[in-house]
Amino acid sequence: MLTQILTNILWGVAVAGLLLLWFRARKGGGAGKGMQISATAAIEELRAIGVLSVFKALTKEIVTARDHSWGDVGRRYLEWLITSRKMAMIFEFDIDFQYDLRDSSFRVTEEQPGRFRLQMPPCVYEVNVRNVTFYDEQGGKLLPIILPDVVNRILSGGFNEADRNKLMEEAKMQAENLAQNLARRLRSEVQTSARQTMEMLAKSFGAESVSIGFVESDPQQTLPARSSERKEEAVRG
Repeated sequence: MLTQILTNILWGVAVAGLLLLWFRARKGGGAGKGMQISATAAIEELRAIGVLSVFKALTKEIVTARDHSWGDVGRRYLEWLITSRKMAMIFEFDIDFQYDLRDSSFRVTEEQPGRFRLQMPPCVYEVNVRNVTFYDEQGGKLLPIILPDVVNRILSGGFNEADRNKLMEEAKMQAENLAQNLARRLRSEVQTSARQTMEMLAKSFGAESVSIGFVESDPQQTLPARSSERKEEAVRG
């Protein structure tokens, strides 16, 4: 596969800082009542975070005809285009790695006074396809495939809105397959980011030392959003 990966790592330190401010505000509100919160009880409040995003990869993948298992629309329009016109498809997408701290598999254990072990739940990730374009190797320029009339100018007609929607779904499926492979390769980096974030949070509540345990499995993709949710995201974007 002809692949270019441009990975932008967003560590969870900034997120952890915001969470610390939130927790301290909550603790400050209860201080007037003279309540003393133990380190164990405070660390248990990590569950209130819910879904914790610890790592995001912004990625660009270049795919040639040899790499793609085309669907019906892809075979009809793209196979000839890429093989005969020497074009490649470029997928731009991001992968957001998360841990759901509300999951029952997330456990907090005080092994010794001040020494805690956090067992993390399984890691999941979401894929957001940002853009799909053609790259014309002969002309040295990018060609968007978002609008039917753009592809019609290349293919001399026959490409309609329904085909465009099907093509974009095929593109999303291809991007998800690429993301799955990348997610496996980034597993170590994701765990490093999660470890740093959780250690910072736990120590802010009085833990002297923290060890983090991870599930020995590859990150799993979350269920895709419903079409209505995708439309809302597109409007917000």
